[in-house]
Amino acid sequence: MSSIGPELLVESLQLLIYTLVAGTLTVGGVLVEQASLQHLGAGEAMIALWLGALGAVMLYAGTYGVGYQKVLSRLV
Repeated sequence: MSSIGPELLVESLQLLIYTLVAGTLTVGGVLVEQASLQHLGAGEAMIALWLGALGAVMLYAGTYGVGYQKVLSRLV
């Protein structure tokens, strides 16, 4: 029976954490964008713009910053 080395365990844990962070940022970004559209529909343009910008940053950070650069680069 082979044991898992500490390096593999640390690498797997880091990959799991990066995956969770990327997923959280991406889902949060989608939810913030949805809230932005709701505020825009209610006539609150300034809040909608702020939420839209925040949602865009969260989506970028989740999909590209963490998801692509950290998670995907470790898997490939």
